[in-house]
Amino acid sequence: MPVLSTRATARPRMALGEIVSFAYDTFCSNKVRFALTALGMVIGTASLILVVTIGMTGRQYALRQIQSIGTNEIWAEYQGGTERIGNSAPDLLTISDLEAIRRDVPGIVAASPVLQLNDRVAVGNGKERDLVILGVSPEYVNVRDLVVPAGRFFDQEDSLAHNKVAVIIDKMAVQLYGSSQASIGKVLKLNGLPFTVIGTFRERVETFGQTEIVDNTILIPYSVSLYFTQTPNIKMLYFSMADSAMVPAATAEIKRVILPRHRSESVYNVDNLTAVLDMMNRIAMGLTWVLLLVSMVTLVVSGIGIMNIMLATVNSRIREIGIRKAVGATNAEIRLQFLAEAILISFTGGIVGVFVGLAIPYSVHFFTNFHIPISGLSAIIAIVVSSVVGIIFGTVPAARAAQLDPVESLRYE
Repeated sequence: MPVLSTRATARPRMALGEIVSFAYDTFCSNKVRFALTALGMVIGTASLILVVTIGMTGRQYALRQIQSIGTNEIWAEYQGGTERIGNSAPDLLTISDLEAIRRDVPGIVAASPVLQLNDRVAVGNGKERDLVILGVSPEYVNVRDLVVPAGRFFDQEDSLAHNKVAVIIDKMAVQLYGSSQASIGKVLKLNGLPFTVIGTFRERVETFGQTEIVDNTILIPYSVSLYFTQTPNIKMLYFSMADSAMVPAATAEIKRVILPRHRSESVYNVDNLTAVLDMMNRIAMGLTWVLLLVSMVTLVVSGIGIMNIMLATVNSRIREIGIRKAVGATNAEIRLQFLAEAILISFTGGIVGVFVGLAIPYSVHFFTNFHIPISGLSAIIAIVVSSVVGIIFGTVPAARAAQLDPVESLRYE
């Protein structure tokens, strides 16, 4: 009698394709159950993508608001100092400081002094109003990135000719004259001198009174503002750099130029918005991580749902498991089959969730002019995470199915 070799009698192992096919057939035979199970994964995956999108959109909006104030902007101001006997006057910044900085610091494309004055003027109809008058250069509109809704800003010709022209804040123009356009051509007397309003302005973003511009501000040429004071009290100097990358180095260089030109005990602050931008980046990143953790909780909950459904599936298919073991299926194959079903549910839910999560921001971008940043990396991470959740939470049901005794399983009713 011939002896069969071990290779000839070895039972053929189930191919991976067959396992996936079995998992797909099971999915199709219980569509409603598995669809409801995958729904949790859809919500969790879509939430993860939307959270990343919302975090990126919020960060982008906040950064744009700050950048509208001026990312290339540097300002210098006198902070004070210990005044000595014989030197009782404060050691203020001067126009010569501005000229020296423009000469010695490369990369400056615009600069302006800010000379602050205050006056109470008649605005018509027997009314008076307190005004904050700022003497600035024509470049101030570019340094501060101001918006001019009506009229124009004074130019270099106005400054050199000492023209008595003024630009008033948009909010005050509406209050006094009804609209921005109606204020053009009106005359305001500042310290007895008539100034013609040639335009209105406003800051590009609301700064809530944290800058030198307030709700009753009027801008006039710096050269004309010198008529009202014998000792120019320059509040601050503004500079705009050609590139935002030059700002940190230029900030230190501007301070280096200023200090030797003044008394040693005088203190000057030279600053920019880099620190604010960095802080906003950190806050936005922190909020995004918090929201991501919240969306992860949704994925974990949906993973628990998958585990519960798979445990119920194992109980309803005990006889099937017994039959398969009786005809030679190994524990590893049984385990892999149920694990494949769990992964299929979570992966399918992940794919649908990614589609939903990307469809919402794309729809907003398509139907409106609002640009929403979309992260392709978040979609990849969402699919990977959903598959990992299926593996983790499908392991327990798969192990339980593999450990069933074939004899007891065949007797199960």
